[in-house]
Amino acid sequence: MLKLLVVEDHALVREGLLSTLKALNEETRIFGVADANEAIAVLEKEDIDLMILDLMLPGTKGQTFLPVVRRRFPSVPVVVLSAQDDAGTVSRVMKAGAAGFIPKSGSSTELLEALRVVLSGEIYMPPNLRELTNRSEIGRSDGKTLAQRFGLTGAQERVLELLTEARSNRQIGELLGLTEGTVKIHVSGILKAMGVTNRSEAALLASRKRRQ
Repeated sequence: MLKLLVVEDHALVREGLLSTLKALNEETRIFGVADANEAIAVLEKEDIDLMILDLMLPGTKGQTFLPVVRRRFPSVPVVVLSAQDDAGTVSRVMKAGAAGFIPKSGSSTELLEALRVVLSGEIYMPPNLRELTNRSEIGRSDGKTLAQRFGLTGAQERVLELLTEARSNRQIGELLGLTEGTVKIHVSGILKAMGVTNRSEAALLASRKRRQ
């Protein structure tokens, strides 16, 4: 049986997706949740074959949650569904490990085709978005991620992303599957690498660098 997980906070949109996805396979079980915490609960309990993630979630945003899923559940491909389909957003999502990107302006036929491509083990991105993303990469000044700019490890980068959402050490630990002690160690390393004295300064600097 094919198991799919839809992470979308708007009930009407989520229900529409659940209805559309039934056409994908006769034997399909679909789970619909509204936020990252509910998604993790399903992922820990069920053998999910594919996850569809909305970027604009309440609390932990989709762009922050995607790396968390890639780390904790690496075998689960994630297809991002979003109304934000500018080149920069698409590029960041694909670099974060998404197996596909589908604009919300697309049709249900495009959605189903994209999911079939991803389920077959391939990467899906609409041709027009692929071209825009390539142009965006060419035009970037340095092409470096925050981790590359400050010499952060992958774990530190994931912690920093959650720091920018004003998450506590406990909340970060729960999302990343880490102890609070380990989170504190990562936070200390981040502050030292970024040359700041507290987590608020780190979050502000990270946000500022992303806009450059």
